[in-house]
Amino acid sequence: MKGWSAAWVALALGAAPAAWAAADLNSAARDLARRTAAFAGRGEAVAIAWRDLSSLGPAALGQARGCFEASLRESGIRTPEAVSPVEAQITLSENASQYLLIEEIRRDDERQVWIAGWSRGAVPASAAVAAAVSLQSRLLWEQDQQILDVAVDGDSLSVLSPTSVAVYQRTTGGWQPRVKHAIAWGKPWPRDLRGRLQVANGRLRAWLPGAACQDQGGILPAGLECRPSDEPWTIDSGRALLLAHFAAGRNYFDGRVVTQSGATRNVPPFYSAAAFDDAGRTVWLLALADGSAGLFDASLDPLGAASGSWGSDVAAAGVRCGGRSLVLASRAGDGRQADALRAWALSDRAVAPISDPLELPGPITALWPAPGGATAVVQNAAAGRYQAYSVTVACGQ
Repeated sequence: MKGWSAAWVALALGAAPAAWAAADLNSAARDLARRTAAFAGRGEAVAIAWRDLSSLGPAALGQARGCFEASLRESGIRTPEAVSPVEAQITLSENASQYLLIEEIRRDDERQVWIAGWSRGAVPASAAVAAAVSLQSRLLWEQDQQILDVAVDGDSLSVLSPTSVAVYQRTTGGWQPRVKHAIAWGKPWPRDLRGRLQVANGRLRAWLPGAACQDQGGILPAGLECRPSDEPWTIDSGRALLLAHFAAGRNYFDGRVVTQSGATRNVPPFYSAAAFDDAGRTVWLLALADGSAGLFDASLDPLGAASGSWGSDVAAAGVRCGGRSLVLASRAGDGRQADALRAWALSDRAVAPISDPLELPGPITALWPAPGGATAVVQNAAAGRYQAYSVTVACGQ
């Protein structure tokens, strides 16, 4: 976009367009969204460019964008990446007493400039958290064969692969082999195989497409029994649980879910799910099979789309920073390049990034919640191996 100057000329000449007071960043973004929707008209598309000239940092800009675009969608306005007849530029700025959101919007020769300001004391919560939140990774295990999931239970490490579950014991010299259970399954696995492993108190369960496996009386020395099954997989998101049926011949959940209250629901097919605890209210984030992401309430009723660039893997972080629950999410990509994880928080139905990306040495092939963070499996092409990482969240001071 070129020629965006009206607002800044007006400000420089001291003849700025009328500004109005907002309570905070989110209310300013919602106010601008309402004006934008009225200007564009329901069903129209608005191409939006964003820039940050403030001292708040990228998390505040992400929060403003998320809240603004969510409000636009609720008003029936689309936000395409391509050029649109209606174009807007929104700038996050500040002066001596206020933070400002300045929007200049135009269609042909028609142009409007709006400014919403709020007190510099009302710093967005996510911006305050973002300064301290960071992600760290630690290599847990690597091997040539595909890793579907890894679980740590005390001094034991269990690794789920397409053909086995291998159990290792922690020693002073590292992880040493303890036992290996073969997975007896006479059918070929689907392409892009996924699996889930849960180990607690020495008991092991594994889910694979169309199959459920369980130890026979304990990890050692009994074996592993696998049987055909359409039972749902458990998605644990801290205080929230979801049972979801996996599409046996595919690599995603088919949309049949059971909520924590026991209600059976149908949602769009999705790759992964994680829940935010929003002041005691559960809000589910689903990475949908069509490449978008959606927000749903505890009953799995839709709340709207989640703005941002989403990959197919999300997982609850299992920790709170600044009183907020966090979700880790991969970035959008083609599944062949190196990936990254980022922490996100929820504010007024808008999801905003609150950490810098944690770069990983390959595309993420699995992401599941783990205490204090998540377990991420990547395919490291340079090393020619699959690697499982423990990803932890540091809230700082």
